[in-house]
Amino acid sequence: MNGEQPSVGSSRQVAVVISPADNVATVLEAIDAGQRIEAGGAAVTASEPIPRGHKIALREIRAGDTVVKYGSPIGTASANIAAGAHVHTHNVASARGRGDRAASADARGVGEDGARLAEPDEA
Repeated sequence: MNGEQPSVGSSRQVAVVISPADNVATVLEAIDAGQRIEAGGAAVTASEPIPRGHKIALREIRAGDTVVKYGSPIGTASANIAAGAHVHTHNVASARGRGDRAASADARGVGEDGARLAEPDEA
């Protein structure tokens, strides 16, 4: 940094959004219920406390919709998620590391494309 002090009324970044496709932001510090944040062009008020490193919904995400973080789908909303809500395992079914999602996997845990699955079936 250049040593300058932030001006009165300036804010620091408390959440990160990588892609315009993201419907969640990752919070860089714990967020209190009622705290308003701005990230990725969206402004939302947290409806509940959100721990550091977790996600906040930037807009409404309906049950069954894809949850997108850093421009990539990370799962499917298992319930309706309001803008400003905590987004985590209680309301998202993860798509990452799910070997059971690969219908083409054989008993050794290798998909048709030769990729090793994270959670292969027991042989």
